[in-house]
Amino acid sequence: MVRYANVYDIPRIKELGSLLHDNFVQVNDLNEMLEDGFSKVLVYEEELEVVGFITATDLGETCDIVSLVVDPRYRNKMVASNLIDYLISELSENLKIITLEVDSNNIAAINLYEKFGFEVVNVRRHYYSNGDDAYLMARES
Repeated sequence: MVRYANVYDIPRIKELGSLLHDNFVQVNDLNEMLEDGFSKVLVYEEELEVVGFITATDLGETCDIVSLVVDPRYRNKMVASNLIDYLISELSENLKIITLEVDSNNIAAINLYEKFGFEVVNVRRHYYSNGDDAYLMARES
């Protein structure tokens, strides 16, 4: 089940976020994101446990997906697809474009985003701390 996150979800989101990158907690102020009016924080819950989440910055005409993480035990079970689908359904009718960055080596994620109509529009060389490139992907509405 997909739903909006609440303060009680923050510890689990932080735990899952650490799978994305080591400094997830330092970079993301989840309390602020839950209250700022333009961040969307959605969780996927299975048997009362948060097993995935997506965060995005929604500015009306544009939206940037910031993070998408799924517990490894729940990958390939439509969790990420359901989170993306729900996010898209929650965005403004005035939305023109959704963007995101993804590691150019993360083929599974790239395939997932392409399934939702995202295309690579630019490459950000050496974007990640390990030297990997990032693809800037976008989907027009």
